[in-house]
Amino acid sequence: MIIHCSKKFAAKLPGASPTPLEEISPLGSWHGHLFTLDRRQCVMFIHDATGYALFLPGLRKEQFAVLGEWFRSLYLASLATFGCPDTQIKKVELALGPIRFETATDRSVQGSLRVAKQELEAFAYQAPNVMDLDPLAVSCKISHRPASVYGKWLWPDQAMLEAVARL
Repeated sequence: MIIHCSKKFAAKLPGASPTPLEEISPLGSWHGHLFTLDRRQCVMFIHDATGYALFLPGLRKEQFAVLGEWFRSLYLASLATFGCPDTQIKKVELALGPIRFETATDRSVQGSLRVAKQELEAFAYQAPNVMDLDPLAVSCKISHRPASVYGKWLWPDQAMLEAVARL
């Protein structure tokens, strides 16, 4: 699986490819963006085809080296929260394959990521500190909203569950 990174995000990752990689995962690729919230480094991921969003707050330098595993565990946990059966979650885990990072990005998906980030910031203002936010709860809340993906309106959580069911 490929995560397309913003330049600022790729600079923090060891081994991010400057050249485009070939996607081999049947689930498709994601985009990732690094930003600061409450003086903490936060990362938001958004699935290219469904707009499904994941959020990781308060990352430190040593956590960027194992970010693929953090992403994988948050993604699988969010699927379980939305009611995905355990057998499907196992299939998803196998379908993900190795998580690779690159710097080629799509402007349309980056726009979707910006909109999801604005929704996240609305939740973040309700908490005294970004570290008080539960990444799983916030990811599920942001993914359960209508979103425009490549000009088509859909619910990201339902679209992701449908994509997982096709595996």
